[in-house]
Amino acid sequence: MRPRGLDEVVGQSHLLGPGTPIRRLVDRDQPMSLVLWGPPGTGKTTLATVVSRVTRRRFVEISAVTDGVKRVRAEIDLARRELGMTGRQTVLFVDEVHRFNKAQQDALLPAVENRWVSFIGATTENPFFSVISPLLSRSLLLTLEPLGEDELREVVRRALTDERGLAGATSLEAAAEDHLIRLAGGDARRALTYLEAAALVAGDGRPITVAVLEKAVDRAAVRYDREGDQHYDVVSAFIKSIRGSDVDAALHYLARMLEAGEDARFIARRLIVHASEDIGMADPTALQTAVAAAQAVEFVGLPEARINLAQAVIHLAVAPKSNAVVTAVDEAVGDVRRGLVGPVPAHLRDTHYKGAAKIGHGEGYKYAHDYPGGVVRQQYAPDPVRGREYYRPTRHGAEARFSEIVDRIRSVLRGRARDTPPGAR
Repeated sequence: MRPRGLDEVVGQSHLLGPGTPIRRLVDRDQPMSLVLWGPPGTGKTTLATVVSRVTRRRFVEISAVTDGVKRVRAEIDLARRELGMTGRQTVLFVDEVHRFNKAQQDALLPAVENRWVSFIGATTENPFFSVISPLLSRSLLLTLEPLGEDELREVVRRALTDERGLAGATSLEAAAEDHLIRLAGGDARRALTYLEAAALVAGDGRPITVAVLEKAVDRAAVRYDREGDQHYDVVSAFIKSIRGSDVDAALHYLARMLEAGEDARFIARRLIVHASEDIGMADPTALQTAVAAAQAVEFVGLPEARINLAQAVIHLAVAPKSNAVVTAVDEAVGDVRRGLVGPVPAHLRDTHYKGAAKIGHGEGYKYAHDYPGGVVRQQYAPDPVRGREYYRPTRHGAEARFSEIVDRIRSVLRGRARDTPPGAR
């Protein structure tokens, strides 16, 4: 089912549309050096083979897992002879180029520099860390994205009917198609592999059902509709389990979402929100952990990022809880929406322009660093909300310490404790 031309490639429209660099390179039939970066099953090998077929170039595939410098140099020498004798160019495709060490990647440089071959390297790792700078600087870096659900459906439906695929020998029930798309997780190769296995299990032209698909891939279907009630119910139970400190239930719902093909970035975003909404200052490091997990999802990706997400879930579930942060900001927003704004006190207004002092801006402002503890009694809030206390710390976890700090600060700001003027210490 590998596409025979660029127009048959599903997905990656940001790379293959009219006027894109790879289109121009192909249309002009010029020597090229490309590094294709993306998750498995997004079409890196497909693009390389299509480029060679469209431009009618000789195609040579090298695997960085099994081949070494000797094979690389031999293929480059052969490409040079072919170019010199017939003028025919060679596409040298190096799969998983990140697995080559520096010396092995250095061996590619003369061929790339002198245009003896059109080099195309494929990698699932960040090329800025895994590909040497001289090779990367001589190549056009193209980033491939996981296929969306609609794109995967197109791949699967094409394989069901195309003569190169199953040629109409079987059909795929709607529920089974939905489950297959979830299992594929944006990987077209995985979707086709599972489809082929399911067709063999079904046999004799019988339709592929969810049960047949489960048997073929040896993986139970998770009853989970990413667009319907089950999506919201599971996510709700996930967050409420963390809020309720049930780490085991939270991990169950995490696994359930991951196995159903939920977007890991969506899960990470919910953890970031939860870290401030339900934990907040009771454990300020919870937000750091959640953000780090989200970065890991982007940098590492699934399946490995499930470990980072699990660590964040465990941290948030066992952390002390406080909703003081969300309560504080919502009360402040509520006052603003009710019109409790008022002018900024004159002594706090901007003084960084000529004439500000003439209209009283900054007059009487007390510089907090001149006072013990960096706190001095003066009005900061506008009159309509003067004295309002939005943040009410709990006595949970680290917030108990912040509760004492906030009380001391407010006692100075409100005049319940004395501050010391400059020079009187």
